[in-house]
Amino acid sequence: MLFEEFKNQFPNLNIKENEPLSLYTYTKTGGPADMLVFPNSAEEVKDVVLWAKKENLPLTVLGNASNLIVKDSGIHGIVMILTEMKQIKIEKKKITVQSGARLIDTSYAAYEAELTGLEFACGIPGSIGGAVYMNAGAYDGEVSEVIESVTVLTRDGEVKTFDNQELEFSYRHSRIQEIQDIVLEVVFQLKKGHSVDIKERMDELTLLRESKQPLEYPSCGSVFKRPAGYFTGKLIQEAGLQGKIWGGAQISMKHAGFIVNINQATATDYIELIHHIQEVIFEKNGVKLVPEVRIIGED
Repeated sequence: MLFEEFKNQFPNLNIKENEPLSLYTYTKTGGPADMLVFPNSAEEVKDVVLWAKKENLPLTVLGNASNLIVKDSGIHGIVMILTEMKQIKIEKKKITVQSGARLIDTSYAAYEAELTGLEFACGIPGSIGGAVYMNAGAYDGEVSEVIESVTVLTRDGEVKTFDNQELEFSYRHSRIQEIQDIVLEVVFQLKKGHSVDIKERMDELTLLRESKQPLEYPSCGSVFKRPAGYFTGKLIQEAGLQGKIWGGAQISMKHAGFIVNINQATATDYIELIHHIQEVIFEKNGVKLVPEVRIIGED
């Protein structure tokens, strides 16, 4: 009944009922979304947000679902995936990007425009919105270093723009995590560079990533934040956990900071293995490993 109402309210939108989120997550795990919608514009996002509020329905917003685990019972209410909103516009040294665009694609657009500053992001598969949410970074670079402003939609349907300082960026954190506004668009301020130098750096980082990371299996990327004074992968290796299999999930033999789906793993396999790693590392080293991966959904 409610699904039909939703479809009738938004006849031009791609809406799916009881859709398995395992089709969209990088781990290939996760239960169904009651209602899954793919808006094409900021206006459609706003309309869905206001309708969900009117109907008193929970609303979960996802990007490329690359650093994410959705629990096996799925997500109630409406799930909104923003990957159709992927426009990238370049003007002089600024790149304005919609939140559903991939960080990788934005990095390559910068290279093509001979703009430097996003080379570090050439292998990060997450969306721009997700990158802002968690201040995504790699190889000594973070998006916070090149973001000028972010336009968001509040859960009350109000559009706001925050400058870099207002977003309170820190390691794998931004203010968006607290206020839960929906990222619509990001403006990056870059510098003029030389395409040969930019490409050289991107090729170097791509080679590094391919040699170190288990890209041949589904995974959620780096599982834990780096604890001060330690390297997560080294702690896991030294604890004798590398290669451990839990259900269909395994601590990667290529990089111990990753958990890969080797045999139809469930989200529960992932979550239980994460807890096991945390327990063992705390017991052996007194170090509390904090997940970098976001875990959401119904228990």
